[in-house]
Amino acid sequence: MELLGDYLRAFLCGGLICVIGQLLIDRTSLTPAKILTLYVVAGVVLGGTGLYQYAVDWGGAGATVPLTGFGYNLAKGVSKAVAEEGTLGAFMGGLTASAGGIAAAILFGYLAALIAKPGDKA
Repeated sequence: MELLGDYLRAFLCGGLICVIGQLLIDRTSLTPAKILTLYVVAGVVLGGTGLYQYAVDWGGAGATVPLTGFGYNLAKGVSKAVAEEGTLGAFMGGLTASAGGIAAAILFGYLAALIAKPGDKA
């Protein structure tokens, strides 16, 4: 039964993040690219201040999978690297922490391009 609760909390947390994004699209003049950037920056700021950790503890994958989770991962990696490496860690911590996700995005994007044979719509 605990597993069902984990799934429900992840669904609610991720769903709330998506609802906020949809409201921003519907009610503001922000472009989707600006909203995506806003989400990453919000994840970095909330992760850097420690506030996003509450969402991660409660929502699990519902908080770590969306773009806010990517920003949180960057902030977490930077703070860990700064603690271990000093100032140099501020430049390498974010990339080290998110390297697996970035590599997966590139790989799966490439595979999707091979399968879908993208081209101009004209």
